[in-house]
Amino acid sequence: MPNAKKTGFRFPSAFTILFALIVLMAALTWIIPAGQYDRVASEALGKDVPVAGSYAPTEANPQGLFDVILAPIAGFYDPMSYAARAIDVSLFVLIIGGFIGVVTATGAIDAGIARAMVRLKGREKWMIPILMALFALGGTTYGMAEETLAFYVLLIPVMIAAKYDALTAVAVILLGAGVGVLGSTINAFSTVIASDAAGVTFADGLLLRLGILLVCFAVTVAFVMRYAARVRADPTASLVYDKKAANEAHFLSDALGETVAYTGLHKIVLGLFALTFAVMIWGVSLGGWWMAEMSGLFLAAAIAIGIVGRQGEGKLVDAFVGGARDLLGVALIIGLARGIVVVMDAGLITDTILHAAETSVAGLSQTAFILVIYWIEVGLSFFVPSTSGLAVLSMPILAHVADFAGVKRELVVTAFATASGMVNLITPTSAVVMGALGIGRVPYERWLRFIWPLLLVLTLVVMAALAMAVTFGAAP
Repeated sequence: MPNAKKTGFRFPSAFTILFALIVLMAALTWIIPAGQYDRVASEALGKDVPVAGSYAPTEANPQGLFDVILAPIAGFYDPMSYAARAIDVSLFVLIIGGFIGVVTATGAIDAGIARAMVRLKGREKWMIPILMALFALGGTTYGMAEETLAFYVLLIPVMIAAKYDALTAVAVILLGAGVGVLGSTINAFSTVIASDAAGVTFADGLLLRLGILLVCFAVTVAFVMRYAARVRADPTASLVYDKKAANEAHFLSDALGETVAYTGLHKIVLGLFALTFAVMIWGVSLGGWWMAEMSGLFLAAAIAIGIVGRQGEGKLVDAFVGGARDLLGVALIIGLARGIVVVMDAGLITDTILHAAETSVAGLSQTAFILVIYWIEVGLSFFVPSTSGLAVLSMPILAHVADFAGVKRELVVTAFATASGMVNLITPTSAVVMGALGIGRVPYERWLRFIWPLLLVLTLVVMAALAMAVTFGAAP
């Protein structure tokens, strides 16, 4: 705020936070003993999985200064084998930026926003539950996460034009898809993999997860709508009010304050725009697509829209490069976040942390056991933000331990899914979280201030559901 008193402390940027976490993880590799589980190949999962009870100390591999410096690079790709890590996600973000740059240059987005605001006048608030329901559907069915990065540059201008703020738009997408992942019902990248690794079917515990999803979704939508209503009634209530003018200048065209013609060409461009996203959703959910195919789709769509919009070769290239430039910082943040996990794995402390979790639940009552399992998965999720990666790492161990505690394995799967989904709403090691906040120009500490009351309520809902499932004979 213009008249706000300046303080001597400025919260560090996302880059500084993530690099500090890399340094911290490297320091821990000198303190935490190194160890590894034996692993066997799993044809069902297509990966090697750890064997319960096989943990053994191993020779330490502490990470030094050179490893810390190399970690952000290694976050993008393995320097030894050149295998991709986060480079595909970062490249996808850059191509998305270029695609949006080309569409924006046609004037179609500005005209479409102006048209939408006229049509929705007085009913703008209903965008929030409808869009969140669509993103939650993607999250609970196929783990919609990285692909949501394509939607921020579309929705943020719409929300700002509707007198909300950039944080509202980020919350609609990130919390919408995130609460879907938290309540993963048939998510192939979460509950299906975890269930296979635990030796149960994904249908086991399905009704419990569906109940958690419905309650958590209702709570989340009410939370976001309440914040959005406050911002619309009083713009100074926005947690990013100090960035209001800058965000309007960045996300909105000056033309939005005037009467913008909505031409036939704009309709064609927006039709191609919508078709591109529809094809992406089909490709990911049914066609087996991932980052390479999605990147190719948006690249081809950018060229097609540039041709339809009669931009010419020079203007098309300039618009694409300019749009990619706007998201360069986001692409770099994604690789930096992955570097944290690289340091942990190279320092051989990931399995040690899992082994500590395995031994900590011995002798607990059934209710205490499942709640401790939930918090163990919360802790592990900070270090392993990939839901599929954490499922393969933890389920073969913790599901085996559940047998000794007399708790059904499907409950451990549900505890894993909810914990992983909860943490991935805030963890700075997640490319999705940091990428979304980077695109929305929302500082990380503002996001934490916004979301902590919701996290508290969602955590209580999940813990109550797990405790009642144990009490009444585990999951249906």
